[in-house]
Amino acid sequence: MSQSHNQSLAQGRAQVAGEPDPRRWWGLVVIALAQLMVVLDATIVNIALPSAQRELHMSDANRQWVITAYTLAFGGLLLLGGRIADLVGRKRAFVTGLVGFAVASALGGAATGQGMLFGARALQGAFGALLAPAALSLLTTTFTDGKERGKAFGIYGAIAGGGSAIGLIAGGLLTEYLDWRWCLYVNVPIALIAIAGAWVFLHDRRGNGGAARLDVLGVVLGCGGLVAIVYGCSEAQPRGWNDGLVLGMLVGGAALLVVFAWWQSRARYPLLPLHIVRDRNRAGAFLTMALAVIAMFGMFLFMTYYLQVVLGYSPVKTGMAFLPITAAIIVGSTQISARLLHHIPPRMLMVPGAVLAAAGLAWLTTLTAEPAYVSHVLPSEILVGLGMGLIFMPVMATATAGVAPQDSGVTSATVNTAQQVGGSIGTALLNTIATSASATYIGSHLASAAREAGGRLTPAARDGVVKDGVVHGFTVAIGWGAGIMLLAAVVAGVLVNGKAPKHGEGAGAPQ
Repeated sequence: MSQSHNQSLAQGRAQVAGEPDPRRWWGLVVIALAQLMVVLDATIVNIALPSAQRELHMSDANRQWVITAYTLAFGGLLLLGGRIADLVGRKRAFVTGLVGFAVASALGGAATGQGMLFGARALQGAFGALLAPAALSLLTTTFTDGKERGKAFGIYGAIAGGGSAIGLIAGGLLTEYLDWRWCLYVNVPIALIAIAGAWVFLHDRRGNGGAARLDVLGVVLGCGGLVAIVYGCSEAQPRGWNDGLVLGMLVGGAALLVVFAWWQSRARYPLLPLHIVRDRNRAGAFLTMALAVIAMFGMFLFMTYYLQVVLGYSPVKTGMAFLPITAAIIVGSTQISARLLHHIPPRMLMVPGAVLAAAGLAWLTTLTAEPAYVSHVLPSEILVGLGMGLIFMPVMATATAGVAPQDSGVTSATVNTAQQVGGSIGTALLNTIATSASATYIGSHLASAAREAGGRLTPAARDGVVKDGVVHGFTVAIGWGAGIMLLAAVVAGVLVNGKAPKHGEGAGAPQ
């Protein structure tokens, strides 16, 4: 009998006996590695996109599909991925997701045309939708002691919050010093390491495929509604919110989700059991997550443009400029939230975290077109990073606390869905606000500057007005983001009323 088989048997006996998995911390490393791969892949391609567009001869209208194909498949299929993990087993779903993600990444890196790249990105999103909820549910079922669970969720929350910034850094380095294709190829060795680690260190009970069936109608309604909403938000950027297609997708998606909720109350094996979202603390955690991500994604979007377009930073320098927010999220999650969650109610972390992040965003509303990294961007990154570290970890711990093992996958998928849909809405909504404010500012100020110059405006003066207008749009949208972040604080304070977990309980467990 092989050593790995003996280790798996030992792990299984430990779990049956109620003892903690002796290799659980190594398992956390594997889970964290897989989650990092999924999260950073949403942004790592952004910096590589101009290079890929040139090489594959993409039009400006089609280039968005490199991003949209991934987000559509990922956001739309998360609920299905979570339920599959519950049915077939979380470890099996986890490894399958890793294998598929690696294959899709290799196909994307080897793309010879835009169609092949779009298809590979959609395939990445589909397998990511299986991998992400399986990873979070494995974390939920592996760590049952309250203090250990807090530490594990602190690390996981840091990755969930800082992965986007890490993706920008990695994308800049790989694009500048290797080739844009390595932004996709890099997933292959990461996935292979995680697959090997999963076989050795992760253990999970069998799935519930014999006791339950997949809700096919629920899949069509729920996934269809999510795909429509995510697609509508992505198209709102180039088309505008008043466009017929955008409105049709958003209204149609909302209608599908309403029918989905009705059907889930009647289905024998619901895709999303409604008791998961009816719980007050869990619903508050989902909504807090969505609102916080809406605001945070706006900051990433606008600061990337501010640093590269306004200040002229290179891709690598832009990525490095985001290091402080990544470090702050890690500190907030692992050194503050993870240490305090076992002693205080979750909302006592979420509310101050959201207020702190809102203060950081408000600081950015005073930006000008003059270089202001040290005076404005850096302190804002630190405040937002610490705030998000205080939010992400207790939100994830609260959302997954007290869930039956057979529902842990779909619950984890709902957390990821709130994050993904929040990111899609935030990017589209705040970008629309920014472009509208910029257009109004530039139009009025160009006219007044031309009058003052006697009808002749120099190119330098025109460029100055345009830059000021772009930054003005950023600050207006970020101001809205600060307001949305304050709304997240209100939601967490009103809805999340769980107490600090007792020893051996998960965070925010129902009392």
